[in-house]
Amino acid sequence: MKIKFHHIIIALLLTATGCKKDNYAAPSATFNGRLTYKGDPVNVEYNQVPFNLYQSGFGKIAPIVGTFDQEGNYSTLLFNGNYKFTIPANQGPFMWKELSAGKRDTIAVTISGNKTMDIEVMPYYMVRNAKITAASKTVTAAFNIEKVITDANAKGIDRVNLYINKTQFVSGGDQIASTQLNGSDITSLSNISMSVGIPSLSPTQNYVFARVGIKISGVEDMVFSPLVKVSF
Repeated sequence: MKIKFHHIIIALLLTATGCKKDNYAAPSATFNGRLTYKGDPVNVEYNQVPFNLYQSGFGKIAPIVGTFDQEGNYSTLLFNGNYKFTIPANQGPFMWKELSAGKRDTIAVTISGNKTMDIEVMPYYMVRNAKITAASKTVTAAFNIEKVITDANAKGIDRVNLYINKTQFVSGGDQIASTQLNGSDITSLSNISMSVGIPSLSPTQNYVFARVGIKISGVEDMVFSPLVKVSF
């Protein structure tokens, strides 16, 4: 069977078009920053607090989803253009502004090359002046708690935990030992002290990483003190 010449031309054009579609440049602009409250980092659990970015002008499309690391940092690659940034409902140990009809507020973001932008939030609590030390195979944390939200939106404290781990990832899901103080047992938000023993480590090492976390009533995500490496 003979193949007509114009059929070959059409096939070549379709192939070229398909290759062109597959060869679009990848996004190359870095958009990064961190969660902050009055300029101070808001520390969370690694990869557990998400954010959404919607690109303007593209109709109803799925959001670009990212997460924060445990220091509250984020970073994602984007195309140049206009975006809207928001935190999904019931995520994070902080309040995010709600608009009418239960819609989440958004932050307008214009990307034209690399961009750094901190995301200011209102946490329910902050761990303040944390001093974490180690001696005699015991880690001790001394700290204060600041209750940031005190109006009708205020929430109580379920518990406070001191976590330690062999690696820099420290949370309830990443720890080798922890101790707990129930919220009902907290009589003052100042001069709180907690201690936890360091278990036997294999392979051995003479240091651990530690931080304090606050579990807020009715809020899934904890807020943490800065990560500390302590030697013993």
